[in-house]
Order: sequence, then C-alpha cells, then structure tokens
Amino acid sequence: MFSLGSWLPALPGLAWGWALLDALLQGLVGACAVSVLCSLLKVYLYIQCLNDPERQAEKEAIRMQQWVLESLHVVMLTGVLALVGSRVAALVVLEFSLRAVSTILSLGKGTHSSQLYLLCQYSLGCGVSCGLSFLLEGAPHRTCNLVLAAGLAGLLAAYTRRLARHVCTLYELHSRARYCGVCILLLAAGHGIPRLLWNALAITFAVADLAAVVLINRDFLSTAEAVRFWTPLTICYTLLVIYMQEEMRQSTGRQPVYQTVLVRMGGLFILLLTVGRWTDVLHVLVSLLGELWCLLHAGVMLEACRRQVRWGHLPARTSG
Repeated sequence: MFSLGSWLPALPGLAWGWALLDALLQGLVGACAVSVLCSLLKVYLYIQCLNDPERQAEKEAIRMQQWVLESLHVVMLTGVLALVGSRVAALVVLEFSLRAVSTILSLGKGTHSSQLYLLCQYSLGCGVSCGLSFLLEGAPHRTCNLVLAAGLAGLLAAYTRRLARHVCTLYELHSRARYCGVCILLLAAGHGIPRLLWNALAITFAVADLAAVVLINRDFLSTAEAVRFWTPLTICYTLLVIYMQEEMRQSTGRQPVYQTVLVRMGGLFILLLTVGRWTDVLHVLVSLLGELWCLLHAGVMLEACRRQVRWGHLPARTSG
C-alpha cells in the first residue's frame, strides 16, 4: 500500500484503514467538484432570471434555497462516492460520456442541452474519483497527495459557495450601484460561466474516460475475457442512449429526468448481474441513490434550465 501508512509499522487492519481514508478523501474531492459546479450554475441562472421579468418566480426560488443543504449535499455525496467501487464509478463515467456526446450531436433537434451541466453531477464526482485513482496509482505518498487535493478542493468549493450566496443576496443591489468589484465583473462577464464550465468538464471527462478504461481493463486476464465484458456493455449503453434521447424529445417536466436514471441504473444492474461481481451490483444500488440525491438537490435549477430551453434562452456555450 503506497500511502501514508507506508511510514508506519505494519499492524492488523492498518492497510484497510488507510484504504478507507483514501476512499473518503477521493470522495470528498469529487463532492467538492460537484459543489463548485452547482454554485457556479446557481450564479449564472440567478443572473439570467434576474434579467428576465418573466422569470422572477424562478429567481426567488433559487434565492430561497437552504444554504445548510449545501454542506449536507457535500457530506452525503462524499459518503456515496467513497462507497462506490472504482469499477462501477468507471462504468458511470463512460455511460455519461456516451450520453453527452449523443446529446451534443442532437442539439439541433431540440435536446434539453442546458440541463446537461446538472445531469452530470454524479458522473462528475465519479470521474474525479476515477481520475485520482488512476493518476495516484503507485504514488509513494498517496494519502498525503489526497489530503492536499481535498484541502484545495474544499477551499475552492467554499469560495464558490460564498460567491453564490453573495450573488443571491446582494447582486441585484450591487449591479445597480456599481460599487462591488465581484458584481461588476459578473455583470460584464457572467454570460461566460457556461463556457468556463464546458471547458473544465471537457478536460475532466477526457481524463476520467481514459482512467475508466484503464481501471476496468486491469481486472481482465485475457483479451477474450475483456471482449466478453465490453461487447454486451457497448450494446447495452447504445440502446440506453437511443431510448433516453427519444424519451427526452417526447416528454416534458421533471419526470423523464428521474425516469432515465432508473432506466440507466436498471440496465447496468441487469448487465452486471450477468458479467459483473456481487460487489458491482451493490455499488450500482449505491450509485442509484447518489444520482437521485444529486437530482433532488438540484431540482430548482433543473426547472430553471428546462424553462430556459423552452423559452429559447440557451447558455452561451453548450456545443462543441
């Protein structure tokens, strides 16, 4: 075990304890990444609603969100990401990447593109966790590196959360008075937040996809065994993406969002019953809870994104 535990004498259960600590730290970094995404989206959506007289009710709904739930969201998501194994996390990342590519290619057909940032919450957490597992594999002081990463991620999450709170309480006043530097900057460049998030997510998922493929393939002893796993997985994911795109085009409201989560995790559950391990099946159930928790937490912003698309106000950057 290459971690902080390598500096200490070998004791029964010590390696397991350090592995659990590493998993919690990876989960914390992933949860902080999701928190940053949600905070920046809240800032963007609040400003968009504030500037549109027809969306004042949505603005108030965003402003009235309980801030204490943000900390609870990070804690819950940290626990979920720590419990989910790297194998299932990798599968979640690959599934979302395929779904995102399909969504981007169908933007011209009315796909709910502005929801993509919120729909990727749990997948983003899994992607960060997979990327850390891949990049720090074999590192001599893995735990120390994860502590540093968690500290930096926590500071960034706290800063963006404070920014969102500032905007939701004072932006309307400061943008008129023109004496707050942060609000003046957002007034001039706030429309660029989707482009910033798009670029960051593209880099994150590019690394995560590479890490996911490596993490899955390292469990196979032969090419034939890998083919027996990847072939049904590819077919299953392709059929799921086709089904979900059709459902999203034909349906409105929140119901299709939750329905696709159940369909996706159900398909993955059935697939892993045949080609996976019993622990993978358990981790899929944990992932289902994580996906539903993220969507419930972002319910107000999902509704704002849905109405934004319906009224034709697309984000500044939602396509390649």
